Parts: sequence; structure tokens; C-alpha cells
Amino acid sequence: MGNKAVFIDRDGTINVNVEYLDNPENFQMYPGVGEGIKTLKDHGFQIIVITNQSGIARGYFNKETLDKIHERMKKELSEHETSVDAIYYCPHHPDEKCNCRKPNTGLFDQAVKDYNIDVTESFIIGDRMLDVEAGHKVGLKTLLVPEDKRKVEEEMKQSNVKPDFYCEDFTKCVKHIIKKK
Repeated sequence: MGNKAVFIDRDGTINVNVEYLDNPENFQMYPGVGEGIKTLKDHGFQIIVITNQSGIARGYFNKETLDKIHERMKKELSEHETSVDAIYYCPHHPDEKCNCRKPNTGLFDQAVKDYNIDVTESFIIGDRMLDVEAGHKVGLKTLLVPEDKRKVEEEMKQSNVKPDFYCEDFTKCVKHIIKKK
């Protein structure tokens, strides 16, 4: 039996989605995220961030800038006495058709192996259908907390999967996960 985890998308889920966030000063964590991650960790979940970062391939920022953004995120989480266990990111352009860009599962597969994750006891929280689609492929329970409701409604019409739970905010996602456990 493996560990249980909550996989979390970054942009639009943990923080306000700034198109191609390229400056740590522009990182703005949503209210309730720090407290929510702390609650999940207190209930024994590993917290793994999975994020597409094609801004690297597009030349908008480099790996060092991404590392600084993640350091800012970790600093803000530490102010809530919590942390993430790992951050996995895809640096590729969508045209590269890599295995690691969501909704593909390469990053999830690696995290499951690295952290001995039991997917049947694990979840994903994301703001887009590509998060839900990846979660379904991996076998996770999926929670959708859309930042842009209209965009996600259009994505849902095009998708042949549905989220297991639709949340108004991150806090409601966390409460749902804890209730299910």
C-alpha cells in the first residue's frame, strides 16, 4: 500500500493565473490555499504540484526564473506553516507533443513512482479540464475549481470526462477531500 497524495495544478489553482508568469513579484496565492494545503498535510497527504510551464520553451522566462517563482510560493506556504513535497513541471511547447505536458501523464507517472503513491487513495485539484483529463487517466479522484468558469464550461463540452467534484474555491475542495477520507 502506497502513500496518499493530492496533486495540485499551480497557475489558476494555487495562484492567480498570470499569462506566462515570469516574475516572482507577480505571484499571488489565492486565499485559503496555504491553510488548505496545511490541512491536507495534517491529514497525511503528500502534496505534489504538477504544472505546465511552456513559457520556458517560448523564451518568456528560464528555469532560474521558474525556480525563483517556486521559492516565492514555498515562502508564502511556510507563512502558513506548511509546504509542498514536490514540484514537477513541463517546460515544453505544446507542439512538441511530449509525454509530460498535461493532459498527458508523464509527470504524474514519475511522481507516483518517486513517492510511492497509491492513486486509488489520491486526488487532483485543478482549474482546467486538462487537469481533470490527466487525473482520470492516472486513476485519481478529480476536483475542478475553475478560475475562468466560461472557459472551463466550453472545455467541458469538448471533453469526454467530467470532474468527480466541482468546487467554488480551494477551501471547498479541501473540505470535500477530508470528508471523503
